Amino acid sequence: MKNEDLSLIKESDDELTGEQKQKLEELMEEEEGAIRKVTGFWSIVITILAVSMSLFAIYTALRPVTTQIVRSVHVAFILALSFLYYPMIKKQKGKIFFYDVILAVISLGCILYMLIDFEDFIYRAVTPETWDLILGGTILVLILEATRRSSGLIMPVTCIIFLVYAAIGPSLPAPWTHRGYDLERIIGHMYMTLEGVFGVPIEVSSTIIILFCIFGAFLSVSGAGKFYVDFAFSAMGKKPTAAGRAVIATSYFLAMASGSGVANTVAIGTVAYPMLARAGYDKNNAGGFLAAGGMGAITTPPVMGAAAFLIAEFLKITYVDVIILAIIPAALYYWGLFLMVEFDAKKFHLKAITIPHKHTTKELFRMYWFHFLPLIAIVFFLVRGYTTQIAVTVAIACCLLVSFFRRETRFTFPKLVEALKQGSLTVLNVAAICASAGIIVGVVSLTGLGLKLSNIIIGYAGGSLILTAVFTALLLWVIGLAVPITATYIIAAVIAAPALTKAGVPDYAAHMFIFYYALLSEVSPPTALSPFAAAAITGGDPFKTTMMAWKYTIPAFLLPFIFTVIPSGRALLLHFEGIGIFDGVLTIITAFIGIGLLASGCSGWLIKRSNPLERGITIIGALGFVLPWHLGSVIGVACLALTITMQKLRHA
Repeated sequence: MKNEDLSLIKESDDELTGEQKQKLEELMEEEEGAIRKVTGFWSIVITILAVSMSLFAIYTALRPVTTQIVRSVHVAFILALSFLYYPMIKKQKGKIFFYDVILAVISLGCILYMLIDFEDFIYRAVTPETWDLILGGTILVLILEATRRSSGLIMPVTCIIFLVYAAIGPSLPAPWTHRGYDLERIIGHMYMTLEGVFGVPIEVSSTIIILFCIFGAFLSVSGAGKFYVDFAFSAMGKKPTAAGRAVIATSYFLAMASGSGVANTVAIGTVAYPMLARAGYDKNNAGGFLAAGGMGAITTPPVMGAAAFLIAEFLKITYVDVIILAIIPAALYYWGLFLMVEFDAKKFHLKAITIPHKHTTKELFRMYWFHFLPLIAIVFFLVRGYTTQIAVTVAIACCLLVSFFRRETRFTFPKLVEALKQGSLTVLNVAAICASAGIIVGVVSLTGLGLKLSNIIIGYAGGSLILTAVFTALLLWVIGLAVPITATYIIAAVIAAPALTKAGVPDYAAHMFIFYYALLSEVSPPTALSPFAAAAITGGDPFKTTMMAWKYTIPAFLLPFIFTVIPSGRALLLHFEGIGIFDGVLTIITAFIGIGLLASGCSGWLIKRSNPLERGITIIGALGFVLPWHLGSVIGVACLALTITMQKLRHA
């Protein structure tokens, strides 16, 4: 995602100091790994591999290929490219060493070994031969090393802990004990079945995530990404809220080309921060707002973060179903963010500013309207019942064809190669995480850890659904401090979701709860990468910026509890079973009012600046509106009326 996202912000580079650029690069590397910048022969090799990987993904989307072959070839490309694209240590960015090439070749060899005698290979998983064990153990080590290079040590160490757990089960105290498995069974399960490395996470990576990354690369190379940014900013006018509204609009459009919270924050922030500063935002508030906007993009249909595609696979539903689940929560998130922009304009006495742009909204639309067609195409084909792979492939083709409407957007052969290359390079980080996460998923399925952990969580919660949800949220927060969003979701999906479903939460609500809290780890202290990236742009204090981001995203922390703990709250996911349409619509309406009051309480403004007592009353009213009984709405209305009365009677 890094290369595309930086291409969106090249025009604003002159507004960043060298120190800021260095900080941003370090933060991007913390999330996506340091990348090599090589030229000549090795650049050509990387290009050929990356383009081949993208073409293979498009081919398998259009023509059925055996599942395990698709996944294994995908892993071969991931590993070979990762060892050439990511250095062993950051100091080696400018050169590819002989051991990188050896690791890439061994990776290809391990997969080729599987494919040569494929039919016999898959039937001896329980009794692997010597070479199966050698190459299976080798590929596990290679996957962990590729993941370390692309996303740091935490994920590989976590995988090793799970592997050790699988081996030492009989030595563990209850309730953690299990029968234990020898090296032969563990490697066979991980390497030779669809339950380990080649399980659900890598299936989603090989069939859906990579196609969306290619789609994002095509949008970026065609100039659509820049058009979305320009269009959003030009449409905001000259009001005091113009800069804030532009951040909200741009964050949505950028989600089409990037699924990374940090990348969205960087791409938006370099363009928007100068305007936020001119409008009157201080450094920490501006940074917090930028991080909140960047993170929110990942929750918003039709193109969301990688974890959203995994939801569809884990629940065995279509991606359209996931989009439906996400529509109202995304609207509520942006509703809260929008109101905070409005309250900020009054609270901070923001100035009306002119957002600089070369063309008016009408001119931009007249010249580049066709950039919206790929987005329309993907939604149209999804709604018409086509598979996600077909819908995205059609959208890629649409992006290619409509680019010829104008000379400056037209795909030449070099631009086509660049788009295919960037599509594959973009997916490497997430795909390596998915391969490693397959090890965790494999251990969980082998040992029954998910059921054990769900019993432990429910036991500590004393059978209380609310406490079970709280403990799950805390678990996700802790996991999210160490690993990226996609990995956080996968780990929680197999070890925490069973606790929620066992406590009576429908599976779709449980997975949406986990999805939201996996995302919120991006803005949760003490180590929140998106706010840290925003602070690097604004020059603000990283911790204060994180706290401001927390303030702006507070509605998102409440939302998952509404549709998880409260039965009528399932209406927010557009599920009305056992609720009724009238009660469901009423729940949605009161949720919008409650989120609005929560935004007011967190911002400290309603009709004028709120004092601490008024803020407390407003927040109580907000919580009242989301309670499962009608008395809660009465409390909410009473608190709202009381706060308005107090503010009208107060002179200052």
